This record gives sequence, C-alpha cells and structure tokens, in this order.
Amino acid sequence: MTEPGFNQRLKVAVAEDGRAALVFLGNFEVEEQWARGEIGLPRLTSAGNTAVVNRMDEFALLLGGADDHVVLKTAPDREYLHYLRELGLRLPTVHVVADQLPGNTVTQDALADPGLLAVLARLGEQGARLLPHGVSALEEDLAAKAGIGIAGPPAALCKAVNSKVHSRRIADELGLRQPRGWACGTTAELDEAVAAAAALLDEGAVLLFKEALGVSGKGIAVIESARRLERTRRMVADAARAAGTDRIAFVIEERVAKAADLNYQFTIGRDGSVHLDFVKEAITANGVHLGHRFPPDLRPEQLAELGRAAELLGSRLAADGFHGVVGVDAMTDPDGGLYPVIEINARNNMSTYQVRLQEQLLGPGRTALARHYPLTLTEPLPFGAVRDLLDGLLLREPGGTGLVVNNFATVNAGAAAGTPFNGRLYGLLMGGSAPELAALDAAVTERLGRAAAAAPTPARPQGPPPAAVERDQHER
Repeated sequence: MTEPGFNQRLKVAVAEDGRAALVFLGNFEVEEQWARGEIGLPRLTSAGNTAVVNRMDEFALLLGGADDHVVLKTAPDREYLHYLRELGLRLPTVHVVADQLPGNTVTQDALADPGLLAVLARLGEQGARLLPHGVSALEEDLAAKAGIGIAGPPAALCKAVNSKVHSRRIADELGLRQPRGWACGTTAELDEAVAAAAALLDEGAVLLFKEALGVSGKGIAVIESARRLERTRRMVADAARAAGTDRIAFVIEERVAKAADLNYQFTIGRDGSVHLDFVKEAITANGVHLGHRFPPDLRPEQLAELGRAAELLGSRLAADGFHGVVGVDAMTDPDGGLYPVIEINARNNMSTYQVRLQEQLLGPGRTALARHYPLTLTEPLPFGAVRDLLDGLLLREPGGTGLVVNNFATVNAGAAAGTPFNGRLYGLLMGGSAPELAALDAAVTERLGRAAAAAPTPARPQGPPPAAVERDQHER
C-alpha cells in the first residue's frame, strides 16, 4: 500500500482526519513573539530584512491541497500561480489581507482585517482549522476573534518545547549526545554554569552563549575569554534584576567541531504516534540557514540513530501534550559521530515547505538542493521576467532537471519607490547528481545576476483571477 502524502499525514496528526480542511498561516520567526518579555542579548534588526522575512508567508501556499486554504499578505503573482499549476501542483484557496504592512507578520495583518476574520469564521463553522507556522499568543488571539479552532497545541506549550533550555534538559534525560554545556533557567543556575564554563575556556574551548528562543543565528554570543563570559553573565543578571526577576532562559555550550549540519522532522499525532518525515543536510553560515541538500550523505547506521532519536524525542514531547510538526537540528562530527539534538523547533521548518515538491516533483533516485538567491533591484520584478531570464533552467516536468521556485513574494517584499532594495528568490534545484546541481546552481546565479543591471520586462496581460484565489480577497 502506498504511504499517504505529507499533507494527509499532517491532517491525521493534528486533526485526526485526513480529509480535514486546514487554513495555513506562514507566521515566520514566531520566536520573536515567544521571546517577548524574555531577557535577551543585544541584536540588530533591519526594516528591509523584516519585510522580506514577513513575505516568507508565501511558502505556506505549497503546504495545502485543493481542499485547503492559506492566508497571505498579498495575492501571489498570477504568472507564478500559473507556473505552479503547469507543474501539476494543486493549490489551496488563497485569502488575502485587506491592507498589509511590510513590518507586520501575516497574523498581525489578519487581526486588523474584519472582512478576513469573517471569512475565517465561516471556514471555522464548516470545520476548518487554523494551522500556523508556529503558535504564539497572536495566533491564539486571531483564532479566538475569528471563531476558528487551532490545529495544534497551545502557545504556552509550543514556547516551552521550542526553548533551547528544554532541548538540553530532555536530551540529557534521554541520554542523547550533546556538546558539553548547561541549561540556565535562573540567575543562580547561570552563575553555576559560568563558573564551570570558565574551566572549558582554560582548556582552549570556545563557548556559545545562546538565548533560549533565538532564531536564524540571532541571540548567540561567541565567547572566547573569561572576561567576555563574565561581562555577558553580568549583563544578563543586571537585566534580570532590573526586570525584578531571577528567571532567565539561556544555554551555554562548547562549540564543537562538525562535519555537517543536519535537520530532521517528525510529526507527532494526537494519539502519541511518531512519524519520521525526512532527514536533510542543512546548509548554514554563522548559524543562519541558507538551504538544504537531500538526500543527505549519511551512512545507514547514522540514519538509524537519527530515527531512534526521533522516536525518543517524539514520545517524550507527546508526554508533554505536544502534537504536530517538530524539527530538530543535529550535527555530525569529523569522525562520523552524531550529535542527534542541538535544538528542537516546535513549529514548521524551512524544509517543511519543501515536502510536497519533493513528493510530487523530485522523482526516485534523484537529488535536490534548496537555495535562496539574494537580489538587489531598483524596480519590482514580475515573475514573467524571471521566467524569461531563467528560460531553460526552470523545471518543466516531474522527475526532470531544473529549478522550482517555491517563494516569489520575497523577491519584491522590500520594494521602495526610487531606491534600490534587496530581495530573495527561493527555490529547489532538482537533478540526477550533485555535480549536475552545482552546474545548475551556478547557471541560475549567473542569470539572476543580470536582473540587477536590467530593467524588468513589462508584466504580461494577466486576465481574470485564477480559480485558486478567492474573489473576496479584500483587495482595497
């Protein structure tokens, strides 16, 4: 019997019904909401980058089937939708917020749209459930105001499970290998950890001082001296004292030698069952996610060890009451050993949004590389122009070789009249071998480099709205 696809398995896991209708919501970097009110490390943010991150909501378009729904900040480029359908993908019905603000997440925009709240209420009455990228208090507020149920655990549990402090403690409990380190939930625990960590510095180790809810390489300090360690401890302690609390959430751990970053995902059902969805090699730089390569270059025994870790972690999190998608970051060391849990993510992951494309387009025995391509533009770039620019490099049919664009909204998210702006084109490179993907990647990079120098071609006539986009999109 053929195993059901990810969409159906997900529905069984979160709604106990493979035919349930889900409303997907791509509220990326939900950790920013979970971290509100928590003591953190200094960090810099960019308004332009925030706009691009918020348009990562379009990834959710590729999670749903024809019976599902997705809420987006703007309507997708119609030629982009046409391109996805040409590949044989069945798409969910799209609901667009009335007035999107670039600095808002899709959840914040939806909360400000009475018309959309009414649409969600009707869907809720019909039995649909809201499935966010991750559940925070904002998504619970949206669900409550719209009168639609959430297909997932409550925000407080999601936040607790997502904490790096929780990850370290349950990995210790389960006997899973980790870098030497400490989980700190109070200032007293921090003092003890710093005293012990100083001994590692004396041995020549480098330490990572991590916020429990940091994401995308943010909220991490690299510690190479006892003076820096003490200064960071004092900064955190002073912030806690100013807040009138001794409660904090940080992890201190040794930076270990690694051969590869890994990411694996499993889905926990409401009945406590655990299904390993995939294992991929994660491509990162300075802690920032850049893409995935799959299948990963791992030995059978390494894959088996990750499978056992998924079962242990899944059963443990099910005992906490958690169900739904869980992503785990892991590593291999230069000797081929595994660190099977570096951190746990109680939410969707970038690789979650690649599963349907992998199932329907990749083909058996073939390989894929998930990438994003930075762009610097002076004018918005329509998908038709990108399609012309990448003519001959885009995937034409399942099982073929080429690039599949899996988020186009991020290309123009930072557009500002009369000034250059940065965007990203996300895609999956599919082919028969790693050298073939490397050549394809180089060709795509070279072609896209021309986009910064050339004015975009005029958009083609778009015709009537496609069937997958609701006509009551509130486009005012």
